[in-house]
Amino acid sequence: MTERYFFPFGQELKKVEQKDKSPKEAFVLGVYASAVHARWVDKNDKQVVSALAVASEPEIFWRGDNAESIIRGIEIPEELGTLMVPTDSRLNGPSGRALDELFLKPLGLTRQNVWLCDLLPYSRVNENQRKAIEKNYTQELIRKYKLTVTTIPLFDKKELNSPSRRSEILQELEDSKADTLILLGDLPIYWFLRYFDNRYSKLAQFGDTPNAYGKAHQIRINERFYSVIPLCHPRQANRLGSSSDKWGGLHDLWIRG
Repeated sequence: MTERYFFPFGQELKKVEQKDKSPKEAFVLGVYASAVHARWVDKNDKQVVSALAVASEPEIFWRGDNAESIIRGIEIPEELGTLMVPTDSRLNGPSGRALDELFLKPLGLTRQNVWLCDLLPYSRVNENQRKAIEKNYTQELIRKYKLTVTTIPLFDKKELNSPSRRSEILQELEDSKADTLILLGDLPIYWFLRYFDNRYSKLAQFGDTPNAYGKAHQIRINERFYSVIPLCHPRQANRLGSSSDKWGGLHDLWIRG
């Protein structure tokens, strides 16, 4: 990605990827990077936005650590108030915490022995975020206070249809030396795995019963066999936002063994 994008109040969008490149036991493939969220209050301490995406997460599958210091480091005009940590602590790092507790731990894995990756290694905003930005981070404020124009794109599944990105993910998978590939939800299956094994394009095709969910499958990817474990997305397992009771329930049973 060559074009530069910016969050409200000026933080530049950054690529979020695995930092520790040493060999790992397992490779985890998610969807797209999260963001740091801040609560915006005006100079009278009245809430403007309860959770505004203001920066790229500092590490892949971030757990919300040091959110306060990150948010405090983002300067906004005094007349526009203050950015602070959201009242709801679940708004920063929920997928990272869910990954550790609800996915890696049941598999006997830790951050130290897995390689983390996303189909799209950049943050995106959803429709609710877009509306909050348009309503509160207005063109009038931008002009008056010489603010940075917000340009973070909306998430669009079409972005995932990228042969060059698939090649990058494949290279990361091979570099990881991992024997196990953990796929989080439908999108990693559809936009990565099916290009190597067209039997599968969604999670349900691996089985949606307690006996089938979460089982390992030997699948060949680019001349090598991997133990592929397809699981639901962390938002399903941890009931984050709009989620499926079906997959959440299956994941609960899988954790209990």
